[in-house]
Amino acid sequence: MSGALQARIAALRAELKEHNYRYYVLDAPEIPDAEYDRKLRELQKLEAESDEPVPADSPTQLVGAPLGERFSTRTHGMPLLSLANAFDADEVRDFDKRVHKLLDETPFSYIAEPKIDGLAINLRYEQGFLTVAATRGDGRTGEDVTDNVRTISGIPWRLSGDDIPQLLEVRGEVYMAKTAFAALNRAQLDAGEKIFANPRNAAAGSLRQLDAKVTASRSLGFFAYGIGEGGKGFAETQFDLLMRLQGMNFAVQTVAVLPDVDALIAHYCSILERRSSMDYDIDGVVYKVNELALHDELGAVARSPRWAIAHKFPAEEVQTRLLDVDFQVGRTGALTPVARLQAVAVGGVMVSNATLHNMDEIRRKDVRIGDVVVVRRAGDVIPEVACVLTDKRGNDAREIELPDVCPVCGSAVVQIENEAVARCSGGLFCSAQLKEAIRHFVSRRAMDVDGLGNKLVEQLLDVQLISHVDGIYRLQAEQLVALPRMGEKSAANVIAAIETSKKTTLARFIYALGIREVGEATAASLARYFASLEALIQADTDVLQDVPDVGPVVAGYVQTFFAQTHNREVLQRLLDAGIHWPESNMPEQKRPLVGKTYVLTGTLPVMDRSEAKERLAALGAKVASSVSAKTTAVIAGEKAGSKRAKAEALGVPVLSEQDLLKLLEN
Repeated sequence: MSGALQARIAALRAELKEHNYRYYVLDAPEIPDAEYDRKLRELQKLEAESDEPVPADSPTQLVGAPLGERFSTRTHGMPLLSLANAFDADEVRDFDKRVHKLLDETPFSYIAEPKIDGLAINLRYEQGFLTVAATRGDGRTGEDVTDNVRTISGIPWRLSGDDIPQLLEVRGEVYMAKTAFAALNRAQLDAGEKIFANPRNAAAGSLRQLDAKVTASRSLGFFAYGIGEGGKGFAETQFDLLMRLQGMNFAVQTVAVLPDVDALIAHYCSILERRSSMDYDIDGVVYKVNELALHDELGAVARSPRWAIAHKFPAEEVQTRLLDVDFQVGRTGALTPVARLQAVAVGGVMVSNATLHNMDEIRRKDVRIGDVVVVRRAGDVIPEVACVLTDKRGNDAREIELPDVCPVCGSAVVQIENEAVARCSGGLFCSAQLKEAIRHFVSRRAMDVDGLGNKLVEQLLDVQLISHVDGIYRLQAEQLVALPRMGEKSAANVIAAIETSKKTTLARFIYALGIREVGEATAASLARYFASLEALIQADTDVLQDVPDVGPVVAGYVQTFFAQTHNREVLQRLLDAGIHWPESNMPEQKRPLVGKTYVLTGTLPVMDRSEAKERLAALGAKVASSVSAKTTAVIAGEKAGSKRAKAEALGVPVLSEQDLLKLLEN
């Protein structure tokens, strides 16, 4: 054997052993499965070409990896083998030819099972009770994760049925559903923690926790697919085996018994089409000889059985180079970094863009422009940069920087301390946020423009009748009539509602501006404290924090919003259009109802509750949603229910709507 061939074989063995350790023990793979499969195949080819015997510790001969030291170990009653892989139809046909040759004229059928992308587990039952659960490990010995497995609802502690073997090993795959994976990563992001690259890593990391409570919180699932020790005479076919396991309360997948290789390949294509609609990841289809008695006759080679093969799907994790990063602005102003990639096929689809989530994730993963990265795509999910291959980083790699101004409108970009998301502050002006800004501005609790719903807003934007929020007040009836499915009467009603909305309150107007973290209550507090829009615009963050319930974060958002020239220009155009409200120069501390708390309940025939709430607040009162002993009075309209009853029980005064109207005259 040449020195170059020998060196390459040695390098591949060392590299694959390291990848096995990271995958099976650390749950932190550095390369995608497709790259691992490519390297393993190269090693198999080179070993076949060499004139030296293949050592027993070569990755081509081993299952899994040596065990770590976090858990105690358990020896499996029967070894867990790995599966040989086929990557195209020709390789599946080669497998079928080998099976037919070994079985000669013996008739048989195949069974096709979706290949779960999860973590293999061996469950040991004695007298029908779960006694040991162990990971695959090196195939012969695994890590004892019994306590953690007991938290998985899909794994029975006790087997159901009448004919339960005294001893039985059940094999299957622990997985995490896509919905559970998305929820987990959202929680990780919210907590400032590292997100998982894919559901398989999340499932493996969740199962191999030292605290079983963490495992219990991760919503893991389980599918059974086979048996080990104690399975003699358990069933005659793989299909019957799965049905019997299902009768014992195990979840099993939908499978298909098929007559020949052509049916296998057709079934593979069908599953591939439905792959993205499944709520758990599968990375291929496993074909097995259905008749269990033939498994012994076919036997095994090295690390895998001759009676089964995994037909792998196109890779959903691949390597490519990060060429640049752009920042997209979402409808709420959030800036999302988007990786511009050297185009690559991922899961059968060409991908040139992928999400980087936010700057915290970029820093956590140490992503740089010019890096070789691993890109993941699952079904219809937006591709994402899962990790960086830092060992392939060149000297020209550049750090990614958050822009100072919005790439769409030029307004300042704001990122509050301890928040992962950076945002554009041009909420009234930025075209990327226009649809959301208008939707909020015209909503019932804001400017209350009746008839201007989401569909009509979309139409107005599509034909470019509105370019900023203030454009609402320049609309004319003849423009609306020209829109599809808009009659003259409907158009006139919308224009009338727009005109009516011009008379509002300062609190409603502040709320309508859509300043981040400024809800109705905060808008009312700001209106009461400053009494005029001009005073609010001029306030700095120190003054803003004197307002009740306004802290440094909200003060920062308010001050930054009004500091943007674009926003102030739109504000002025709104005021020029005729929006107005009753001015009040009365200092808050002199308002007659300061310090009093009221609760509204029931239907008020004369004045709706929203208006009543605003007018009480304008006089300094606090309007609460629940009754307590500290409540000044409950204002009860028609059909008042439990709140009135609670007030009477606590001795809190109950006022009528007439009492309210007299109160508001002050």
